[in-house]
Amino acid sequence: MFIFSGISSAKSSLSTTSPFTIPLRIQRETPLNCNVYNNTGTCPTNQNPIQEDDQSRSSATCPDYFRWIHEDLRPWAHTGITQEMVEKAKATANFKLVILKGRAYLETYEKAFQTRDVFTLWGILQLLRRYPGKVPDLELMFDCVDWPVVSANQYSGPVPQQPPPLFRYCGNDDTLDIVFPDWSFWGWAEVNIKPWQVLLGELKEGNKKIPWLNREPYAYWKGNPVVAETREDLMKCNVSENQDWNARLYAQDWGRESQQGFKQSDLASQCTHRYKLYIEGSAWSVSEKYILACDSTTLLVKPHYYDFFTRGLVPLHHYWPIKEDDKCRSIKFAVDWGNSNKQRAIQIGKAANDFIQEELKMDYVYDYMFHLLNEYAKLFTYKPSISGNATELCVESMVCEAEGLKKAFMMESLVKGPANTNPCTMPAPFEPPSLYAELQRKESSIQQVDSWERSYWENQTIAS
Repeated sequence: MFIFSGISSAKSSLSTTSPFTIPLRIQRETPLNCNVYNNTGTCPTNQNPIQEDDQSRSSATCPDYFRWIHEDLRPWAHTGITQEMVEKAKATANFKLVILKGRAYLETYEKAFQTRDVFTLWGILQLLRRYPGKVPDLELMFDCVDWPVVSANQYSGPVPQQPPPLFRYCGNDDTLDIVFPDWSFWGWAEVNIKPWQVLLGELKEGNKKIPWLNREPYAYWKGNPVVAETREDLMKCNVSENQDWNARLYAQDWGRESQQGFKQSDLASQCTHRYKLYIEGSAWSVSEKYILACDSTTLLVKPHYYDFFTRGLVPLHHYWPIKEDDKCRSIKFAVDWGNSNKQRAIQIGKAANDFIQEELKMDYVYDYMFHLLNEYAKLFTYKPSISGNATELCVESMVCEAEGLKKAFMMESLVKGPANTNPCTMPAPFEPPSLYAELQRKESSIQQVDSWERSYWENQTIAS
């Protein structure tokens, strides 16, 4: 029997009867110096001490959706990124962020809606704490509005102009905006949605409360329908005295919820139906990750936008596709199919839940940010610099004077210190044939569902 003889600061050794040692990596913490900041009004000079590089700290291969980083940066692969290109992105940007020697400098152009910009910047500061000295020098323009604006058509042709590199939360097939993790990963204070690391654990526990087979055998959706026509159209599929499309839909009034203490909007308590609907709002919606995190079967209304991870989702594996232009009949068929093929429906729900729990944990969110910024910085043809209008940004300047949920969420999502492992290893870029094949497989799966659905309704017509 092995007996532990003692523990040093860096490792635990087995007794002399064993030739092995078991390394214990101690989490080094980077202190939060509010006293220094409050007294001087300046960021501490010892923030984010550079961690010595330890090549022995192996890391896993990144999830496959990281390969889209190469595609998002492809417009600048041959030209590089010039200062003129970056400045051109200022037209719609909310802020410009410069990172020099591991420190961040902010120039704000226009305040974003609610605290989108605040928690986006907070997230980037956590990245700098997690990987001190590893994020390269760079500057970027960030637009916190939902809709992508860098039109691909505008930058194509025989003698194309070079597009501005503009960061935002989502993109689509017609635009060149660079997608980046959204603010809600660090908390959405206005609607009491907790930081992702906390909420992910709560959602995992929430899934255990009611087994899939014991859940309501309908499709559930709760959200704000007035932000988009497609959502208002979805509400027509709600159950009524005359028709049941197998949907149970609820309009969310965030104003009332706020007044009542958010008692009816606990996301971890909403995994009560066998099926959950995802539908975009004015653009993509942050709700997608919360819906997929339930191990209910996700019914995904045809999307027009993607965020940084959703291009890794596969129809009929992670979700069931729903037609946008015939929602009610499509939902009715999906639920009837799932209730007749329960084990297959359960597998789809589990695959989505596994994807979210394993491939969208905060470790990978930070690693995606790291690799995206690292690959982006490699394209620079000039040396980034700090303008006279920029001010230094640090965790102290953001959290020390924060209040309420804003401060609570910042403290809950605070990275305590440098990571004990290196970032995950980036997968190779897509080869054009493999990318085409992947897109074709997804389209074929959607067409297969369309075929099943047509047959279902044709049989219903014959039977009636």
